Amino acid sequence: MIKWIKTLFSSTKTEDNTDLMKPEVHEHQKNNIKSMSNKYLIVGLGNIGTEYVNTRHNIGFKIVDFFAKKEGIPFETVKLGSLAEYKFKGRTFLLLKPNTFMNLSGKAVRFWMDKENIPLENIMVIADDLNLSFGTIRIKPKGSDGGHNGLKNINLILNTTNYTRFRFGISDEFKKGKQIDYVLGEWDEDEKTKLPERLELASEVIKTFGTAGLENAMTAFNGK
Repeated sequence: MIKWIKTLFSSTKTEDNTDLMKPEVHEHQKNNIKSMSNKYLIVGLGNIGTEYVNTRHNIGFKIVDFFAKKEGIPFETVKLGSLAEYKFKGRTFLLLKPNTFMNLSGKAVRFWMDKENIPLENIMVIADDLNLSFGTIRIKPKGSDGGHNGLKNINLILNTTNYTRFRFGISDEFKKGKQIDYVLGEWDEDEKTKLPERLELASEVIKTFGTAGLENAMTAFNGK
């Protein structure tokens, strides 16, 4: 599997920068062109503020931060969040960290989706999931919010659940009545040790989604 992933991402500079001829676009073709967009919006969910940086609920922020640092791309403060732009194999990945706090994430997603003319099928939202064991990856093309307030608000603002969500397991190792403390708590020592390897894998999920498509990403990473 790792060999397959490396093969997928290996390409020459010439291939990456190949210019494609752009045909004349007629009015009736515009909707089809939109669906073939090579621009992707990758949204990491989290809460702003230093007190939340290392909490389980901020895994969306942590994954896009790790990706940006690995690829050497900076985040810039923009309307409703922080944004980093990464170009790879003819695709443009816009990494977004909403600054609206988790419960109002949909506002930032809607704004940048419209501003950059990104189709719904090119959006991936990264969130934590209590129903998955620590570090487990689950990618789905649609679904309910599962009790996650960030996803709930995105569903409401976009008026659909038909967008890709990348759920990262944080497990449910908490005592009754302690769910909020657990979710907003920091990783334990064992999790901190294992986290770098999981973040590396999560970075590959993002690239695969944009370059090989949703189905291949699901096949390669679900359950990993």
